Amino acid sequence: MNPSEVLIPIVLFISVAVTAIGVPLARAFAKRMERGPVQPSLPPDVTARLERMEQAIDSIAVEVERISEGQRFTTKLLAERNNQGTSNVPNRQA
Repeated sequence: MNPSEVLIPIVLFISVAVTAIGVPLARAFAKRMERGPVQPSLPPDVTARLERMEQAIDSIAVEVERISEGQRFTTKLLAERNNQGTSNVPNRQA
């Protein structure tokens, strides 16, 4: 037997097997691509809860900014008072 005579049936069976497995996979992949991305839907109570959490986080951020502004102002006043206190003290020499 010639090696090319054996090679032809082997290639045939491999081609049939690849086609039998590949066609359904290609169809499934094509259907999946046509559907597009799937958006997970959240229940309305979860959506409402997330909105309330977002509003609470925003209000906390505003309050933290107010606290930090107050702290900056207080630090500025203390620094000015400290500078005025050292400039009024006469320089003592022994």
